[in-house]
Amino acid sequence: MTGFVHYLPDIWAAIIAFAILTYVVLDGFDLGIGILFPFLGSEENRTRAMNSVAPVWDGNETWLVMGGGGLLAVFPLAYGIILNALYIPIVIMLLALAFRGVAFEFRGKTRRWQRLWDRAFFGGSLVATLAQGAILGGLLRGPEVTDRTFTGGPFDWVSFFSLGTALALVAGYVMLGAAWLVIKTSHGLYDLARRIGERALIATLGFIGLASLATPFLHPEYYHRWFQWPGVIWSAVVPLLLLVAGFGYWTAIRSDRGVVAYLSGIAIFVLCFAGLGLSIFPYIVPASITIREASTPAMSQGFILVGAAIFLPIILAYTAYAYWVFRGKTSEHEHHY
Repeated sequence: MTGFVHYLPDIWAAIIAFAILTYVVLDGFDLGIGILFPFLGSEENRTRAMNSVAPVWDGNETWLVMGGGGLLAVFPLAYGIILNALYIPIVIMLLALAFRGVAFEFRGKTRRWQRLWDRAFFGGSLVATLAQGAILGGLLRGPEVTDRTFTGGPFDWVSFFSLGTALALVAGYVMLGAAWLVIKTSHGLYDLARRIGERALIATLGFIGLASLATPFLHPEYYHRWFQWPGVIWSAVVPLLLLVAGFGYWTAIRSDRGVVAYLSGIAIFVLCFAGLGLSIFPYIVPASITIREASTPAMSQGFILVGAAIFLPIILAYTAYAYWVFRGKTSEHEHHY
């Protein structure tokens, strides 16, 4: 029992990381489709694209809430520092997500203002994605912390590195969105999605390469982890695995294998996430606060873990069931909103 209690902070860090990663791969294709909205050509294509995500999109934010709520409940010190350091992009992201949700619902209720809500859906998707990328870049650069308190400024997250991670996330979400459209649509939109997916893959791998070159030089800690034993093995293996996943996406998107393309896109995100873990662990606030330093008492963690053990499988089962029920191609005459 003592050994289990010792690993409670690590278990919770893994749960929160899983929730965030699940949000990225599930809501990523949804945001990617929103970013693609102006480039889908006809009104019919935009409607079919929106119909393809309508049955599942509103459940994806559950994982974002779980990740943020878990961070507050189990690592309140880290929550306070990260929120103070990244307050502006976090608020922008939340407002953009709410705005695109309103646009999603209102678009199907009007003809007169449909173009306006199309632009709103695109704008909300793009701004939310850019904000998420800026949050990632700002977190990796490391908030300025003194005596367990954030002492930096409100715009410390603004940098060329954060701009790069934001653009990388835009390209990655478009890559997932294109694969989703290949799975769910046919004819003209299907062919357009295949072409977009090819270009998005190239852009995504390019931005990942640039970010990977810059990350080791953000902190001496990152450099040592990447280029000293045994981290150097992972630093050599991950790029090879990324190329394999990229090749899988490229070959699948050019043929009628949308599911393989989407899974390959997820593999790219998982590998990037693993690379982030290699850089940060055991810190939860990079180079400042470790997982154990930020955690609440073991009794509190254990109590909350009971709830997570009950509800996490239920959420997973519901999510899987929803995707299973609405599997297959979306009909041209299908309307879910």
